[in-house]
Amino acid sequence: MPPPRLAVLTTGLARGGAEAQVTLLAKTLSRRGWDVRLYSMLPPTAFMEELLECGIQVESLSMRRGFADPRAIYRLVRRLRSFKPHVMHCHMIHANLLGRVSRLFVRIPGLICTAHSVWEGGKWRDWAYRLTDPLCDLTTNVSKTGLSRYVEAKLADGAKAVWVPNGVDASCYSPDKSAGLRIRARMDWEGFVWLAVGNLRVPKDYPNLLRAFAWMSARAPQARLAIVGSGPLRASLESLAGELGIGVKVRFLGAREDVRELLQAVDGFVMSSAWEGTPMALLEACACGVPVVATRVGGNPDVVEDGVSGYLIDPRNSEALGEAMLKLMALPESERAVMGVAARRRVESAFGHERIVDKWENIYEQMMQTTSQSVVSRVLAGSRFRP
Repeated sequence: MPPPRLAVLTTGLARGGAEAQVTLLAKTLSRRGWDVRLYSMLPPTAFMEELLECGIQVESLSMRRGFADPRAIYRLVRRLRSFKPHVMHCHMIHANLLGRVSRLFVRIPGLICTAHSVWEGGKWRDWAYRLTDPLCDLTTNVSKTGLSRYVEAKLADGAKAVWVPNGVDASCYSPDKSAGLRIRARMDWEGFVWLAVGNLRVPKDYPNLLRAFAWMSARAPQARLAIVGSGPLRASLESLAGELGIGVKVRFLGAREDVRELLQAVDGFVMSSAWEGTPMALLEACACGVPVVATRVGGNPDVVEDGVSGYLIDPRNSEALGEAMLKLMALPESERAVMGVAARRRVESAFGHERIVDKWENIYEQMMQTTSQSVVSRVLAGSRFRP
């Protein structure tokens, strides 16, 4: 019997948490026997080598960022007619909408749309989600908060919406103290080192973090902050760090391939986001046994147990963020180690990647069993897929 065919449509393949999760999911499903084909709306800039090594064909729809090219519909439809997927799984706002529209022109037995954030960028996008919702069999969100918001705002029908979080392969992030010491020496890190990971864009609210760090480091001069990520705000953030007098204590490391190694070497992980999904960087930090200070947004409270594996604070509150960072620094190293153990245990039990892929496989298989009717007839009949 030929393997089941899965089409994965993503807005892009660049360095980012959502893209990393899409890549990990595709690789694992391919290893489990699925025929996976991945379509990227934008030309891919990351993850290509590891996908090709797994035998996953990656095709670009050759779109340009910020330019709505209707020819992408034709390009996608032509590829789907050739591949004939049993299920198509779309990730992120643009791919979700394109996948839905393509269904008007080609038969797709099962269509899933995954949102990777609580908020995806404006009223027109919300309107587009509402308008196209009948063309989708299942909407998922990576955070419980995000799912609630989508259902309450009527962006998704609650009868066909479900929470499926991101997962992390914790076995790849085992704490390694000796490796951490080597990396600290290589990076010339001294004192208490904080690490933040994420694209330098508005949702991550790095100005909040820099102000919190300035407040905190005035009381803890030994603190240092390393920020991994690239994006359009880098110049303004470097300027702000200088204005706050912390330029010598903050290092902007840009996009890195060695985040796993850096996590072995730091003392604390901090996330200042104004809104989130379930961030991969947070899952990876917890898997490495690093205690966390994070804002109480998106899926962060699902991952971090406040007072157990780290501290949660309200977003956009620099003083509260600084106080929580200072509180974590004041703990004895042994207590921080206990927090790190709790963080790893939480990720292993609730966010283990194989467990999450099991969930996706179950959803796909259920969908394949219940999609003998066309989407139009199911919508008219009021039938809904229920995971």
